[in-house]
Amino acid sequence: MIPWEILARVKVPGGGEELSLHRRGHEYQIKVDKSLLMSNLAHASEESLAKIGLSRLVNAKKSTVLIGGLGMGFTLAAVLSRLGPESSVHVAELVPAVVEWNRGLISHLAGHPLRDPRVKVLEADVALVLKNARGAYDAILQDVDNGPRGLTVKSNDWLYSEAGLLAAASALRPHGVLAFWADKPDKKFLKLVRKTGFEVKEVPVRGRDGHRGAHHVVWLAFL
Repeated sequence: MIPWEILARVKVPGGGEELSLHRRGHEYQIKVDKSLLMSNLAHASEESLAKIGLSRLVNAKKSTVLIGGLGMGFTLAAVLSRLGPESSVHVAELVPAVVEWNRGLISHLAGHPLRDPRVKVLEADVALVLKNARGAYDAILQDVDNGPRGLTVKSNDWLYSEAGLLAAASALRPHGVLAFWADKPDKKFLKLVRKTGFEVKEVPVRGRDGHRGAHHVVWLAFL
């Protein structure tokens, strides 16, 4: 069996956790400390986040979308495939090295989406982006962590709090949508989303090819 090769390691800014990029043959993985965060062989649910999150767009030909978390670029690529040439996509990524990996070592995995002229990379915490945006986005897709109980950075928990949800609501334009990827259902979080004024749907998705792999969910919220 081909052994795993560690391609890069980096500390998460402000968190102390270590992100590492691994390769074995044609398989790539990103881990946080020793826990698997994502793999290029299981990215169907990230693409589902784009499909579900953009399903309620009023005008896909000309929209502005914010993606929280770059990952391996699969969500970004799926978003770009659903938007017109006059649209723009902002990607907020906390870890500069992840952006570097997506421009180099793993850029081919999702088809080099960072080369698309519609993309603007924000090397910043998506929470800070939300706090400084008012009525800027038609859709916000959050793929920064595993859900309300963060795995990567503890500060990500704010995004799932009442304050974080209200900030997202303020950053949306009329008829805007907010979507989250999560590793499992969470009734408490759904209750909080409704409390902040959103309608919300929980959609089950699969990790591979839409029909195989781990069971995850996408939460679709709209005002």
